[in-house]
Amino acid sequence: MEPQFEKLEDALGYQFSNRELLRRALTHASHAYETGPQGETDNQRLEFLGDAILGFLASDYLIRRYPAYREGRLSMFKNYLVSATHLHGVARRLGLGEHLLLGRGEELSGGRAKSGLLADALEALVAAVYLDGGLEPARLFAERHIFAGAEQPEEAVEAPFSNYKGALQETARALELPPPRYVVVEEQGPAHARRYTVEVRLGDQRFARGEGSSKKSAGQAAAQALLRQLLKPDGGAETPPAG
Repeated sequence: MEPQFEKLEDALGYQFSNRELLRRALTHASHAYETGPQGETDNQRLEFLGDAILGFLASDYLIRRYPAYREGRLSMFKNYLVSATHLHGVARRLGLGEHLLLGRGEELSGGRAKSGLLADALEALVAAVYLDGGLEPARLFAERHIFAGAEQPEEAVEAPFSNYKGALQETARALELPPPRYVVVEEQGPAHARRYTVEVRLGDQRFARGEGSSKKSAGQAAAQALLRQLLKPDGGAETPPAG
């Protein structure tokens, strides 16, 4: 299925001088493999470039938009803006899935709705706009579709974010705090319905706990709770629990 370039360009608010860049941004590796030499026309290289461009544009946007925010807040908010969860939502609003060029197998497996695939295509699209028009059009595209209307940091930490542990790692680094340490402190329930409690610490003064049906989900919940603490004016310092 050939994409309707005009319809998509209207949704993007950007007209490409080189439509081949747009086509490449929409071409999944499965389609490139079926139609020609693998890797020559798919969007993987554009995705790599778009990831870097998007990170820079998000940092620049947040510095200008929130001049009073500390590095930790900025870092956490940036993580949210460039997360696969947020990018997937943007890609869906743009209707990106219907324009993708997919291989037959990917098409049959529901590739047009896959969150990772859509997020990758959006990153590739950012790179395509940059290569076609330069940094300013890429900035305008990102601010209009990806950054505008996004949550405040306090709300972002409550959003269905997929990698709180990664966000906490980067936030701790920005605040020059020790790296997070995770410990399973409790396991409850029968084997078929196990519940885990995980504690995460940043040094001796900052800690939080989270629960989940797996160690991974409990660790994510703990990281989310500690991120919430770090947004407090005092930086979330607490008195460690006994023991």
